[in-house]
Amino acid sequence: MLHVDQIFAATSGATRSTLASGGESVPPPFTVTRVFTETELNSWLAVGLVLAVGLYLYGVYRLRLRGDRWPVIRTVCFLGPGLGGIALVTLSGLGAYDTTLLSVHMVQHMVLSMIAPIFLALGAPVTLALRTLPVRPRKRLLAIVHSRIARVYSFPLVAFAIFVVNPFALYFTGLYEYTLQHEWAHELVHAHFIATGCVFFWPLLGLDPLPGRWPYPARALLMLLSVPFHTVLGLTIMQSTTLLGGDWYPSLHLAWSDPRNDQVVAGGVLWAGGEFVSVTMLAVLVVQWIKQSEREARRLDRELDRQEARQRAAETTA
Repeated sequence: MLHVDQIFAATSGATRSTLASGGESVPPPFTVTRVFTETELNSWLAVGLVLAVGLYLYGVYRLRLRGDRWPVIRTVCFLGPGLGGIALVTLSGLGAYDTTLLSVHMVQHMVLSMIAPIFLALGAPVTLALRTLPVRPRKRLLAIVHSRIARVYSFPLVAFAIFVVNPFALYFTGLYEYTLQHEWAHELVHAHFIATGCVFFWPLLGLDPLPGRWPYPARALLMLLSVPFHTVLGLTIMQSTTLLGGDWYPSLHLAWSDPRNDQVVAGGVLWAGGEFVSVTMLAVLVVQWIKQSEREARRLDRELDRQEARQRAAETTA
């Protein structure tokens, strides 16, 4: 059995019920109610989220002061499902149980690496910064965006390889158990999920002026190739006879949760959630592709109209 301080570290601050024997404690059963009652704002991530919200809203405010418009939908995407999604799975009760239940951790994984980065990209924060920053900081940001490192990591094939390989390296080595035992490593994994998702999805969505953007057919093909990845990873976790995290979850001795059953649920979350997000993202790319084709067709029509007008003017003059 674990001591009280060990259980406390494992549950990330979840409410605990005291056992009669030995004064030891275990986290209470996870319920939907605890998602809202176990909220904590004492992490570095909370500070980062507040700072990101403030900077984004200040940029929108600066644009409006000078009479420029910024699409409301971009602000909603960035602050709502984007930053809000990160807050939901890290600062709420989900975050409190992320080292207690593998299934909760997998929900975090999905949101931090796929859902939140997509909406952060739709918020176009780089474009907003370039439109509001003074000349010198804007030049520095452009230099970073178009640097060699940014070009390498944002190249779709490189980003795709990182996105696919990372979960296998995390869950099927001793690394995942290490992150459960050390809070700083666990927090670093959260940041890594977000960064990996942004590197993969931002060039595909193409709203910000990032290097290495492919034409829409290639982007859609790359997204299509990512669909089987979550199926393979999810099914592998569901069918594995070895518990992820080693002895960590059995050592918690939770009477209300069986680690093997929870691992099956976790694999199912990764499988179903990954396919849903990938297919939805594929649909978004197809819609963007169609809209781009329509804009190009309208541009060609306008050019043809101008040519015909010039030709008629020339004939009239003659």
